[in-house]
Amino acid sequence: MRLLAILLMAAACSPGQGAPPPAPAPAPSGPQRLTVKVISTRPHDTSAYTQGLVLHEGQLYESAGMYGQSSLRQVDPATGEVRRRVDLPQQYFAEGLARVGDRLIQITWKEGVALVYRLSDFQKTGELRYTGEGWGLCYDGARLVMSDGSDRLVFRDPETFAPVGEVRVRMGGAPVRQLNELECADGAVYANVYQTEDIVRIDPATGEVTAVIDASGLLSAADYRAGAEVLNGIAWMPETRRFLITGKYWPLMFEVELVPKP
Repeated sequence: MRLLAILLMAAACSPGQGAPPPAPAPAPSGPQRLTVKVISTRPHDTSAYTQGLVLHEGQLYESAGMYGQSSLRQVDPATGEVRRRVDLPQQYFAEGLARVGDRLIQITWKEGVALVYRLSDFQKTGELRYTGEGWGLCYDGARLVMSDGSDRLVFRDPETFAPVGEVRVRMGGAPVRQLNELECADGAVYANVYQTEDIVRIDPATGEVTAVIDASGLLSAADYRAGAEVLNGIAWMPETRRFLITGKYWPLMFEVELVPKP
């Protein structure tokens, strides 16, 4: 009897004929995987150590870094021609750039100074102060968003530059560090990840990475041997919903669409 009871229990617990199959495990969620589709290629000044790009009314505004070489530029986005340029004093290493109305705000790396210019003629109109390093900067229409090379994005008042909040950027629970040049576009923040060929799309409300964009393979090995350095520089093109991207000392700038990665 004991043996019969054991056999009956085993049969009841085993998946027999007609038993429903076990439910599949849910697919793991994570950021969207995208890559860049090149639409056009444009010249870019190889003397520019690109730190920030802003496109506005058909003109490209670029912040170029390095001590003794930093500048603010107005560039023809089709030809790469530098139409206007202001050189910074030698003590400044220029970093990210943002447009707020009729002003351009250019941050510096270790100097704790944001330089304010009139958009129309590059006349310097003031300075704003902050603590810590400055890497990337963009404007979302209400707040400035600033990176400092860590996993942190700081939101700042566009008039006073005072911090008004922050988020820590995460992907799958892990911090995403080395956030560099920023672009605010369509409610998201796009960030170059320094020393990589990746751009991440960030939800500014939560800090969660919602997409990783692989921008590798844009330049040739010969371009890098000639002095091109890392990918850095993103400008949103709202009319076409595309981006202009380039890098430090790059000879080219690329108009790209974001498409699913194969």
